[in-house]
Amino acid sequence: MTSPSRSTRRRDAWLLGIAVLVAAVLVGVLVVGMRGSDEPQAAADGGASAIPEMGPLGDLARRTVDDPMALGEVEAPVVMIAFSDLRCPFCAQFSRETEPQLIDRYVDAGTLRIEWRDLPIFGQQSFDAARAARAAAAQDKFWEFTHAVYADAPETGHADLTIESLESYARQAGVPDLARFTDDATGTEFDAAITADANEAQSLGIPATPAFSVNGDPVLGAQPFSEFVDLIDAAAG
Repeated sequence: MTSPSRSTRRRDAWLLGIAVLVAAVLVGVLVVGMRGSDEPQAAADGGASAIPEMGPLGDLARRTVDDPMALGEVEAPVVMIAFSDLRCPFCAQFSRETEPQLIDRYVDAGTLRIEWRDLPIFGQQSFDAARAARAAAAQDKFWEFTHAVYADAPETGHADLTIESLESYARQAGVPDLARFTDDATGTEFDAAITADANEAQSLGIPATPAFSVNGDPVLGAQPFSEFVDLIDAAAG
């Protein structure tokens, strides 16, 4: 059971993030790099044999084998949880600019695993897009689909993700069975999983997207690559 003091640390970490964002009038984004005093936690079954000390959010990694919505080795010593919305322009910025560098430097080397979490906060289209992404994942095209969506995202504002546009991105991503994709994307099969991700974010006090947890250390916003390097290097020990 989470102790009151640990819960307070979690809440305070994100409240600090909100305060700095407001003070900066939304210019720039905040990295909340806090090191908790929690004992290192062992990975779930099939995970790494030794995980470095976790930050204040604790170990959020699922480490599901063959998860189509994750990149990297199941046993990677560092796991980044990425709470994202496909209509979020800053998520798109992270996808285009930072994620490829993380893959080249850390994921391909076996140091980092990235696990996606849905946090649809910009209306019904955000939820519909999350369904569509999971429909693409069901055909092993999740990352190709999200990259196609984010590559076409506006620099400001929110993309207009109609079912027709989502089908177009699925086609670009090489989803093999488009009829099945449309059926899955317009059905309710994935709703419980999407809602569970969003509830997890709410329980952590996450205020916006993109938001990340790097071995338990919270990061808010599309931070520059160097900020993630510092956190990942420290977490990898």
